[in-house]
Amino acid sequence: MAGDRDDWLQTLDGRGFDARQLAQFERILRQLEDDEHAPTTIRDAREAVHAHLADSLVGLDIDEIRSACAIADLGSGAGFPGTALAVALPRAHFSLVESQRRKCEFLRGLCARAEIANVTVVYARVEDWQDGRMRNDVVVARALGPQPVVLEYAAPLLRLGGTLVDWRGKRSDEQERAAADAAETLGLRLREIRRVQPFAEARDRHVHVFTKTGETPPRFPRRAGMARKRPLGG
Repeated sequence: MAGDRDDWLQTLDGRGFDARQLAQFERILRQLEDDEHAPTTIRDAREAVHAHLADSLVGLDIDEIRSACAIADLGSGAGFPGTALAVALPRAHFSLVESQRRKCEFLRGLCARAEIANVTVVYARVEDWQDGRMRNDVVVARALGPQPVVLEYAAPLLRLGGTLVDWRGKRSDEQERAAADAAETLGLRLREIRRVQPFAEARDRHVHVFTKTGETPPRFPRRAGMARKRPLGG
């Protein structure tokens, strides 16, 4: 990977990262390459710097992410966007919420190797994470599931006035209509859908930004599995 360092540094150029942050990003990429059990199909650093790091860091263009104190990454998996944003925003605290023990073990090892101190790995289903309820300024999610499901997971975790940022691919009118109905039920309002291009080859990438404008009814989230089995707005 050392020979490709200049290439991946150029990918992150323009964000104003210091030497320590760049070293942390490099350790993240090394961990993906070195751990054959990393929970992602993209482990090669030359690909991961684009598909994982650059894609995650488009979140820095959202004002609420940059100013947040408490951020939860739902279904964190291999750690994106949460770990990348945690390196970029060392003054914020990140909760990486993951329901699979093996992935949690990977996340803890990744954060230890990259010396990311502002992260807590939460081993729990999102629906069961009571300690996070109404305590987050921002919730982020990337490739987690259908948008109405993501909305139901996120809304109870946000404080009033908080923000959900949902990374998605190609837009779907059907999904967006269902999400609009779900958002109304959950006390959320769509603020914007922003097209992003984190790297030159990226196509059909969007972040959907929702604001929590009202209280989420206490019956949400429903018990584990119900959001996916019977999604709102369907």
